[in-house]
Amino acid sequence: MMTLYELLVVIHVFSAILGMGPGFVMIYIVSKARTMTELRQAHAIRNHLHHVVMIGGILLFVTGLWMGMLHPYLFDQGWYVTSLILYLVALGLGPVMLSPRAKPVKMLLNEHQSDDIPPDYYLLSKRLFFYERLENILFLIIIVLMVLKPF
Repeated sequence: MMTLYELLVVIHVFSAILGMGPGFVMIYIVSKARTMTELRQAHAIRNHLHHVVMIGGILLFVTGLWMGMLHPYLFDQGWYVTSLILYLVALGLGPVMLSPRAKPVKMLLNEHQSDDIPPDYYLLSKRLFFYERLENILFLIIIVLMVLKPF
C-alpha cells in the first residue's frame, strides 16, 4: 500500500515532467517558423503548451509544499529551501519579466498583415527569450537540487 507521501512523490515527479518539460521546448517551437503564418501557428501551439505548463507547475508547487508539511524536517534541508526559493523566483519572472515582453510580440502577431516576419519580431522575441532561458536555467538548477540533494 502506497503512503500519502509516496503518492505525492509520484504526483510531484509527473507534475515536474508535465510542468517543466514542455517549457524547455517552447522557444524551439517558434524559432523554426519562417513565415508569419507559421509563426502564428507556432505561437498558438506555444500558448496551448503554456496552459499545460501552468497546471503542472501548480501541482508541482502544491505537492512540494505538502510533502514538506508531512515531513517538516525538509524545511531544514538546504536543497529543499533553495529549491522553493528558486521556484518562487521563477514564478515571479512570469508576471514581472515575461508577460510585459510577451505583450508586444502578441500585438505584432495580431496586427502584422504581410506573411513575412518583420525585423521587429526578432528584436522583441530575443528580449522575451532571454528571460525564458533564464527561467529554464532556474528550473534546471531546481531539478539538479531535487535529484542530488547536495546540502
